Amino acid sequence: MSISNATPVLAVDEKNLVPVSDHLTQMADIPPSRMFLINKSLKVYVEKNPGAKTFDASQGDGGASLPGTPKAILERALQLQLEHGTAYDMPFGTDAYRKAVIEQYWKLDSNSGWGPANVLGTAGGRDALVKAYQTMLALGHGRQGDLIMVSRVPWISYNWGPYGVGANVLWAPGDPAQGWAYSEDAIRESVKFAESKGRKIAGIVITNPDNPTGLTIPVEKQASLAKAALEAGVAFVLFDWMYHYVTDESPMDLNSFLKFFTAGERKRLMFLDGITKSLGGSNIRNCHLIADETVIKFITARASHGVIPSFYSLAVAMAAYEMGFEKATKTIIEPTNASRMVLKKLLTEQGFQHIIGKGYYAFMNVSEFIQAKGWADSEPLGQYLAENHGIAIVPGAFFSPFGADWIRFSYATPAERTEGAFKRLVEGLNSMKA
Repeated sequence: MSISNATPVLAVDEKNLVPVSDHLTQMADIPPSRMFLINKSLKVYVEKNPGAKTFDASQGDGGASLPGTPKAILERALQLQLEHGTAYDMPFGTDAYRKAVIEQYWKLDSNSGWGPANVLGTAGGRDALVKAYQTMLALGHGRQGDLIMVSRVPWISYNWGPYGVGANVLWAPGDPAQGWAYSEDAIRESVKFAESKGRKIAGIVITNPDNPTGLTIPVEKQASLAKAALEAGVAFVLFDWMYHYVTDESPMDLNSFLKFFTAGERKRLMFLDGITKSLGGSNIRNCHLIADETVIKFITARASHGVIPSFYSLAVAMAAYEMGFEKATKTIIEPTNASRMVLKKLLTEQGFQHIIGKGYYAFMNVSEFIQAKGWADSEPLGQYLAENHGIAIVPGAFFSPFGADWIRFSYATPAERTEGAFKRLVEGLNSMKA
């Protein structure tokens, strides 16, 4: 290179420079998630009522409210770590992990055209999602500022994760009487709306079972929604199946699901799953993305300069797959399923408008109690119930304005705890009318 060492040099050619924009100065502040703080208000109740029992129905964490990842799996993962050593791995994880995901977990048929090279290990679900959003923007329409479509009342991090990497978020139309479920018409209407704003939709997230509502979408409907999105010009469809094992039915079957799609359509699909919910491994931080090889290679190249999953997190998943995932997850899934049965009965008896599918959560309409207090929405309700009645829930207003009259109630606890938590909830709500 003939340029003087005294001259500054750009790392990429000028034609490849990121354009200058002042949009960062105009962005809304991204708030910290209050999901990690809501149960702290229980301490106030305990201080006022020493020795009193409290109930945490805010948790989406089987490692806190249930036994978590079994000790035998953690010990087996440690053995794998000792055998593996502590040198760098690849940005996608390891070849052994990729093979375990395909062969032991999904048991994916080779006729699908997908194999280990279609797997990316990540440091938990949020890491996978951020990487997916970046890919949707870059490989979708190649523009920042395009939209990621989510449900009307989405998990709170679906709102801010895309925004933090240069995507805007669009809440799809939805009817609360139907759990704000997506429809094909709503997807097509959203694409038209985006076009009217000079934007395109880089991706849609379909979550099943849903967080926060617990809504469950039938297999055929998920496929129909995805096809409608792709036909309308949405660049990618991401299926977040993090809760799909936590059910009293069958988990999703990727082999049969892929058959709904052509080879061309599969290039625009992503699947997210992990051990956070089904194995109670929240702080293990393991998740995987399955997608077209072009997508995986794109993310892997960028991950080599960013976040690489730890081997121990991969090893915990491999140990669980080795044991047999149904067996490994029993201590999470069985009590949660039992709690769901109890809660369904209690909700019906109490007469709450509610949504309860599978997974960890029920979503309840508590508007009459909010109105009795003269509150604008459910936001103050979380603190009120925790501090005065020893029951922690998550206000629906945390997720979006459309959840203003609702609360999220986690039943990922033993059945007797769920029953006690619901009784305390009803007592607390009724006190608001006194």
